Amino acid sequence: MKKLALFLAIAAFSTASFAQNKLTKEEKKDGYMLLFNGKDLSGWIGNKQDYVAENGTIAVKTDAGGSGNLYTEKEYGDFIFRFEFKLTPDANNGLGIRTPLEGDAAYVGMELQILDNTAEMYSKLQPYQYHGSVYGVIPAKRGFLKPVGEWNYQEVEVKGNKVKVTLNGEVIVDGDIAEASKDGTMDHKEHPGLKNKKGYIGFLGHGSELYFRNIRIKELD
Repeated sequence: MKKLALFLAIAAFSTASFAQNKLTKEEKKDGYMLLFNGKDLSGWIGNKQDYVAENGTIAVKTDAGGSGNLYTEKEYGDFIFRFEFKLTPDANNGLGIRTPLEGDAAYVGMELQILDNTAEMYSKLQPYQYHGSVYGVIPAKRGFLKPVGEWNYQEVEVKGNKVKVTLNGEVIVDGDIAEASKDGTMDHKEHPGLKNKKGYIGFLGHGSELYFRNIRIKELD
């Protein structure tokens, strides 16, 4: 049933432009909240120069630098986070989860990669650096991004130590961060943020243009 609900949500947001930045009836019933109204950055804090509301999307603009971070006003612990994103060639961004507002989110919190896996410049990255990966900790399966310029649908479920990432209907990460790091992380670096129980959710800019829309969240007990 859960897989069917996810499929229906993907179909609803992919085929109905009038539904952009609105909750489905099922999401309203399930307790989801909209995080982006499609008009402005109300409810968000951080870099509002590089991140702008544009044509129903949050656009990351390279003419302003395309870097810096945009965070939710509220902290979250366990949740399901749904969003759509559109990459441009060589695009690189990240989804920060359970992160504080200061410091490198990949270490003081967690960063899930948002990346154009097909770019030649990224052809020799480590497995934990590709799209959807918990940076430095858990690698994601590859091959499920849509072509650059098309909208992708992603769901991130975080509960306790478990992180699950579903991209365009395919589970690309389903791991336990405590288990994955008990003998040291894959990148052999310290990741104190893995122990965070809650924190902000944010988009983490790395100088690339890309777009986000249909951003919503359900807090879990």
